[in-house]
Formats: sequence, C-alpha cells, structure tokens
Amino acid sequence: MRSRITATLSLGTLCLGLAVAALVAAFAVGQQVQADDPNSAPNPYHVVDNWAKLPEGRHWGMAIGVDVDRDGTSVWVLDRCGGKTCDGSAVAPIQKFDASGRLVISFGSGLFSWPHGLFAAPDGTIWTTDGQKQVVMQFAPDGRLLRTLGKPGVAGDDPDTFNSPSDVVVAPNGNIFVADGHGDYPVPKTNDRMVKLSKDGKFIKAWGHHGSAHGEFDVPHGLAMDSAGRIFVADRANNRIQIFDQDGKFLAEWKQFGRPSGLYIRNDVIYVGDSQSDEKTNAPFRQGIRVGSVKDGKVTAFIPALDPKISMPEGVAADKNGNVFGGFATGMDFKKFAKN
Repeated sequence: MRSRITATLSLGTLCLGLAVAALVAAFAVGQQVQADDPNSAPNPYHVVDNWAKLPEGRHWGMAIGVDVDRDGTSVWVLDRCGGKTCDGSAVAPIQKFDASGRLVISFGSGLFSWPHGLFAAPDGTIWTTDGQKQVVMQFAPDGRLLRTLGKPGVAGDDPDTFNSPSDVVVAPNGNIFVADGHGDYPVPKTNDRMVKLSKDGKFIKAWGHHGSAHGEFDVPHGLAMDSAGRIFVADRANNRIQIFDQDGKFLAEWKQFGRPSGLYIRNDVIYVGDSQSDEKTNAPFRQGIRVGSVKDGKVTAFIPALDPKISMPEGVAADKNGNVFGGFATGMDFKKFAKN
C-alpha cells in the first residue's frame, strides 16, 4: 500500500512540476512575444489639436510634406491646396508656422498640381516636389521661385526628367538627392530610382529600379539624411527603409520601423511615419509614428493611431525641443504631438 501511495504521490508531484514548468515556459514565450511586438514601444507624447492657426476660410487638404525650419522651432507644411489636388486652385500650398502655431507666411499659389515632398534646407531655402508636374522646385524663404529641375509636364527616366518625384533632400555640400517614383500614381508606371544632382542641378548619377532586392525600390516615398551623410529612403511598398552612402552604395535595410511613408532625422534620432500598415498590409505592424536611433536602429517610442478609421501621418518632422509634427494625407489634417 505504501509503495502505491508513494508512487501516486510521486506521479502527482511530477505532474505538478510539469504543469509549473509549462506555465513558466508559456510566460517566457509570452514575454518574448511582447518583446518582439513592433507596436509595444512606449508613447511619451500627447496630441495637440488645432495647434496650427489657419487663416479664416482655409482648411487642410492632404498635408503631405512637413519639415522644421533652420531656426529649429518653426514648421513648414505642404498640403494639396485644401483638397486632394492643387489643379484649378488659388490656395497657397506652402505654409510656415512659428513655435506658437501662428501663420508666418504662405506661398506657391498656382505653381503646383500634385505637391508631395518638402525639404527645408539649412540655407533657408525650401525644396518641393510635384508628382504630376514632374518637377523639383526651390523657393527662397519669402516665396520667390528660384529654380525648377526637370521638365514641367514631361515624365521620363533620362538625366533631365523625373517621373512622379516623391521627395528631395539636399546634402551639406549642396548635392541634391531625389526619390523619383510613386508607383502607379498619379501617372502609371512611374520610376523607382534615386537621382543625384550637383548643387547647380546637373545630373551626376541615378541608381535603382523596380524590385525588392537591395538597391531596388517599390515606391521610394520619403528621404532623410543623418549626421554621417547617409541617405535613408522610405521604400514603402517593400516595407523597409534602405540606407545608402551618397554614391548609391547599399549599406543596410531596416524593417523594424514598419511600412514607411515619411522620414525625418534630427540629431540622429529618426522619426518614421507609417500610414499604411494594418492586418492585411505588413502585419503585425500597426500605423503610427515610430521613433528611434540611426546609430543602432532601435525603436524607442511609438505614437499609435488616434482613430482606426483615419490613416496616420505620411509627412513627419520634429523640432529641437522634441515635439513631433504629422501631416495627414488621407485624413486631411495636421497635428502636433508634444512630449508628456
């Protein structure tokens, strides 16, 4: 009898031990899943609605481009003239707001069709792209058009034409980099390449074509440059950021920032706007703004969607105080996200 009782107790102890071990293992797996959740980074921001004071009668269109002025606090916003396009509109699509959200200046009326990219250069000039007019334009801070690169209305892939340029960034030495291509919109079969121009606008080289291998692109949608001069490309339809040197040499690809639409880098902190991830596209990533370091690629913060029915920002930027700004294309809005 004792042997049977002992055997029974031993079996019970073994079962209990196995159950505990299973629970510990399950907890460990749960911890790992949580650690690997691309949406689990903390959100140290809160939204500031209606920060930018628009003129009476003016409302946001598709706010596609956002950048911070060289003063570190004023914000430039490029929207589609209060709607989905600037065709036939007399509204100025480029607006500058000071640190309090007061409108300082607006310009660009009648010059755009489908504005897309925006870059505020250290010399104070403002660079834009138009994906339907097929041009890159440079403006003085007071709104004067200084020059136009590309052939207006002519789409192409030769040295002096673009086909739906999405974004532009200018290096400290004046070299100009253009993300040239936007998939099949606004015109079909656009380019999928990077273009490098000299500071006087002369073609230097191009690299990349449609594809998913390293150095290939599928909707190169946004650009940014870090302190080392590396070019970060939001290769949106490939769900990745590609990193290159200024000669077009592939350096790395990052997929931990989601499906990137917009990029911004300040003091080697990278801000990535993901406006398309969902359960069908690039799961398990969710839409939002991911913040991290260009040094190690680690995501340190995540601003999640405010409303599941409204896509998160495509355009994104941050001021010197760490405030984040987002331009909503689908939602036709612009918001400030202040640190808690």
